[in-house]
Amino acid sequence: MRDTLVLNASFEPLSTVTLNRAVVLVLQDKAVVEQSHPALRVRAAAVDLPVPRVIRLCRYVRVPFRRQAPWSRRGVLVRDQHRCAYCGRRATTVDHVVPKSHGGADSWLNTVASCAEDNHRKADRTPEQAGMPLLHEPFVPSPADAMLLGLRSGERAALPDWLAAQPAA
Repeated sequence: MRDTLVLNASFEPLSTVTLNRAVVLVLQDKAVVEQSHPALRVRAAAVDLPVPRVIRLCRYVRVPFRRQAPWSRRGVLVRDQHRCAYCGRRATTVDHVVPKSHGGADSWLNTVASCAEDNHRKADRTPEQAGMPLLHEPFVPSPADAMLLGLRSGERAALPDWLAAQPAA
C-alpha cells in the first residue's frame, strides 16, 4: 500500500507517512482523514475507520523554509516522469548534460532522465557534441513540487481532485 499524504492544517503538503503512522495520527486526534480509499477499512477491536489516502493535521506545524528540493537520482527520474530527455521512451538512468569528467555536477539543472541506450550513445559528451538535442530543459522543482511529483508518479488517485489538478512545476 502506498504512503499517505500529510497536509498541514492550512492544506499545504508536508510529507508522506506510512499507513500505520497515518492511522495513529487519526486515532490520537492529531489529524483528520481528508480522503480515504473507497473500499478498504482498518479494523480492530474498538476501531473501524477507512484507510486514509490523505490526512490533514489539526494543528498548524511551522516548517522552516527550504528554497530547493534536495537532488537525487530518483528525484530526477520522477521530475522527468521516467521519460528519456533525448527520445521520450521509458527512462531508467540519469544522464549528466555536462559530463562529470568535464566539470558537470550532480544538480537539478545538469541531470536528466535517460534510457540506457541514449545514455550509452551520448557517452562522455555534451548533447550538442553528440548531436542529441534535449526534448525538454531540466528545471529545479520546489520542495512541494518534488513531493507532489513523487506522489503523482505512483497512484494518481491518492491525490484529491483539488490537489491533483494543480500543475506540477
